Amino acid sequence: MTSFSKYTNIVLAAGALRAEIRPGVGGSLGGFWSETAEGRVDWLRRAPDAGRDGIDARDMACYPLVPFSNRIRDGRFTFQDRSVRLPLNFLPHPHVIHGHGWQAPWQVADVTETAATLHYRHVADAWPWPYLAEQHIALGDTGLMVAISLTNLGDTPMPAGIGLHPYFPRDEDTVLTGSVEQLWDSDTEVMPTELVPADQVWPPDAPLQVDRVALDNCFTGWDRSLAIRWPGRALLADAQGPLDFLIVFTPPGQDFFCAEPVSHCIDAVNLAADRNDTGLVALAPHDTLAGEVAFRPHMDT
Repeated sequence: MTSFSKYTNIVLAAGALRAEIRPGVGGSLGGFWSETAEGRVDWLRRAPDAGRDGIDARDMACYPLVPFSNRIRDGRFTFQDRSVRLPLNFLPHPHVIHGHGWQAPWQVADVTETAATLHYRHVADAWPWPYLAEQHIALGDTGLMVAISLTNLGDTPMPAGIGLHPYFPRDEDTVLTGSVEQLWDSDTEVMPTELVPADQVWPPDAPLQVDRVALDNCFTGWDRSLAIRWPGRALLADAQGPLDFLIVFTPPGQDFFCAEPVSHCIDAVNLAADRNDTGLVALAPHDTLAGEVAFRPHMDT
């Protein structure tokens, strides 16, 4: 396997499509776009130049979420009688967020003109389970596929979750189409409080007008399919595996939004003590949790 610095990128090419990978920046995608006669058309947010100092995964087009997604309250939980306290990784935010992979360099296990495989190996520490995370990123003439997996390398079950954190370009006309049933309402620290019908925010018979809502919420009952539409073009996203939850983040005044396919709800490792609908997996030793997302762009003709 090969190590890459945070300033190194890999560009995959298939037909008119391009995908840039930044292994040294959290195993992230730096971009996914089409080369057209009129110029570059970005399907995911374009990351800053690779040589710029101070960039991290939050500046990228998409980054992996392992071994959990979103927040764990105060960085503390108990799992099968084992108490765990994690160091805060998003100061001054009071909760731990998005696991480890996004803040670590990934190793390149294999790369071709159209595909790359990345690995991240975690050694037990405050998170007391060793694990191996893998991404396989493949580009074809019709789109981009990102497969992500998590294997428990320890000798006891591990609380586990996976997901992707893509950033999409946004303007006043951007809409999001999909099918969801409920959403987790949240407090001022973006921690879940109660499940409510999703149609209060996202009516089942209408697209979500991205620029007209302020969301940082987890939706449940997602059918694993999305369409992001801009004037003259659309991007279809379809998930497989355990990615049954969708987190939508639409920060006011920004030129991006996020729609994150994930395998569990926010703070699942704590909520699972009293509920069975969180999506949290107790991953047995040497077992693997795996999912994938395909992104397929379309230009109106």
